[in-house]
Amino acid sequence: MREVVAGAVIGDGRLLLAQRTYPTDVAGLWELPGGKVEAGETREQALRRELGEELGIEVRVGRQLGDPVPLRADLVLVALAADLIKGSPRPEEHSAVRWVETPELESMAARGELVPADAAWLDDLIELLAVRPRGNGPS
Repeated sequence: MREVVAGAVIGDGRLLLAQRTYPTDVAGLWELPGGKVEAGETREQALRRELGEELGIEVRVGRQLGDPVPLRADLVLVALAADLIKGSPRPEEHSAVRWVETPELESMAARGELVPADAAWLDDLIELLAVRPRGNGPS
């Protein structure tokens, strides 16, 4: 079973989202950034690599959020909490990036603006934001 890892990146009490450019069924929707776990990599290594390549940031990876979400028969999506430790995200492979707080995240989910697989973790993301309020960024 192949894995894709998604990062619930928190910076100054806000969650980082990236806007998809492809495939067409999710283009324009917002997601937790990340990518495929390559052979010989841990989930944590893959997330750090992908976020460095795609967004130019460094993160400290934490715990898994919720349950894995099946994407297809041979592929599962896993979310990991992460704290921004260096860099300012720039969209290399996405249309845009944005930081959101809980009310905006909830509104986006209600409007169907999140990638469906990531929306499965909405409660976990809200809980993560609650324990990392603004002003309590990484040390």
